[in-house]
Amino acid sequence: MHLRRLLRAVATAICLSIAVVDAVKVNPLPAPTSITWGNSGPIRVSERLALKGCENSHVRSAWRRALDAITRIRWVPAAIEEPIPKFDPFPETTTKRRRDRNDRSRGIRDVNIKIEDERAELKHGVDESYTLEIKEGSDSIDITAKTVWGALHAFTTLQQIIISDGKRDLIVEQPVSIKDKPLYPYRGVMIDTGRNFISPRKIREQIDGMALSKLNVLHWHIYDSQSWPVVMRSYPEMSKDAYSRRETYNGEDIRSIVDYARQRGVRVIPETDLPGHSASGWQQVDPEIVTCANSWWSNDVWEFHTAVQPNPGQLDVIHDKTYEVIEKVYKELTGYFSDDFFHVGGDEVHDNCFKFSPKIRAWFAEDSKRTFNDLLQHWIDRSVPIFKDRKSRRIVMWEDVVMANTHAHSVPKDIIMQSWNGGLKNIKNLTSRGYDVIVSSSDFFYLDCGNGGYVTNDPRYNVMTNPDPDTPNFNYGGNGGSWCAPYKTWQRIYNYDFTDGLTDDEKKHVIGGTAPLWSEQVDDAVISTKMWPRAAALGELLWSGNVDKDGKKRTTEMTQRIFNFREYLLANEVSAAPLTPKYCLQHPHACDLNYDQSAVV
Repeated sequence: MHLRRLLRAVATAICLSIAVVDAVKVNPLPAPTSITWGNSGPIRVSERLALKGCENSHVRSAWRRALDAITRIRWVPAAIEEPIPKFDPFPETTTKRRRDRNDRSRGIRDVNIKIEDERAELKHGVDESYTLEIKEGSDSIDITAKTVWGALHAFTTLQQIIISDGKRDLIVEQPVSIKDKPLYPYRGVMIDTGRNFISPRKIREQIDGMALSKLNVLHWHIYDSQSWPVVMRSYPEMSKDAYSRRETYNGEDIRSIVDYARQRGVRVIPETDLPGHSASGWQQVDPEIVTCANSWWSNDVWEFHTAVQPNPGQLDVIHDKTYEVIEKVYKELTGYFSDDFFHVGGDEVHDNCFKFSPKIRAWFAEDSKRTFNDLLQHWIDRSVPIFKDRKSRRIVMWEDVVMANTHAHSVPKDIIMQSWNGGLKNIKNLTSRGYDVIVSSSDFFYLDCGNGGYVTNDPRYNVMTNPDPDTPNFNYGGNGGSWCAPYKTWQRIYNYDFTDGLTDDEKKHVIGGTAPLWSEQVDDAVISTKMWPRAAALGELLWSGNVDKDGKKRTTEMTQRIFNFREYLLANEVSAAPLTPKYCLQHPHACDLNYDQSAVV
């Protein structure tokens, strides 16, 4: 008898020690601001979870989607931080648990939710915080949120932490307390439907991935010089420059996408790239408002250089009709997109293209002291009042309009600058001048990089040796034909400290970041695998950062989260590329490069 009691005491001690030291199988991505796991053991969750305390239709719809994912997917984490030992000294306990599983409605059955302000609009700066509490012995999950949008984030977190035990039950591995809110209000990705058409179905798929990773802004680069895919009421002829009738969006398509995103807490911000990158569509309205269209774009003869890629075309910024057409197009598009932000481009304007315009040449002839910077200032002075047709609207531009060799002299400080060039240097320059900044540094966040060049008849690929080892050929030992190579891995994205070197005041001007996916080599077939799961690394970087409470990089810790999240994206029908051999997925730290787990600091 004494021996049996002793064995029971030893077994109990072992079980307790395991419960204390074992890591849970899954931690949500993005990592919450604060998450505390208990150690009293798994808590069963009923498949008949009921939401109580909120009748908001938006919240109810989101909850139905979350519950469907929980019960349909029955998520079993693939990447386990540490093997969890199996120790069950008393078979009768196992037998009892098996009997209990026959009643699948047992366990936590209620989700109690309290939302302080159910009317807060989905817009920049809205409160997205939430708390989530699952206590030992409780019969409910308790969620509080300031707004509906925080509640939606709580649901996506809950989706990840309610898992299957691998048999029949749904469980939360341990009691847990989460207090969560984002570091940055602007957390986005960009899609480009001008170079290649992306179907509404695939756009929705990107939105699904964004919602799961708590990215809240879809920057939609709608058109470019190559195509105009939007069917316009004001100028129906513009969509003659779509790739085909099938590859277009009408007003109802756009509204449907915007509403789908809003239901998932994602804002959709359109971009009309002006005055550069503008040939298709505009030229159908009036060829005279587009300059250098159908010229040779050329990258090897500077005198012919009118664009960075085919086909060239920029709006004639002196022609009065240009502004008449812009105003009508802008007014119609703002009717489809409800957000208070609107992106109006401003990048990669080329002087040689403007020289094709007789009106611009005449404008320069009127005053020999005028420069192309003066010409860009003329564009700013005439276009910005059109874009600011509503006091609450904020305009976004690419940084070129104030940072490029050809730039305007004075751009209003309330215009947000999207920084894609120059990395930390340009971020510092813009924030020190008082501009709010969206970080999209190409060396870190461009998701299309590293796939080689797409232009044809390129003799630079016809190289079998590297004759000058000090100056590698662009293809042989060089960048492989991609101007922004190499490929941006999730670690490259996650490790970017984009406020490094900024003063406290300058840091306040960084409102967030966006990872662009330009579509020269992207369409429906590959968009999701090029976007995911790398964009999820940006999701965590902008939500809770890349350092732990001691200020050390948590890249090694992120490994298990992002490996699991890739599998979770697949389970939610978001096509995501593999990051690693399956062996590394099943043994996350067996594939670490360094024995030192803190090698990344």
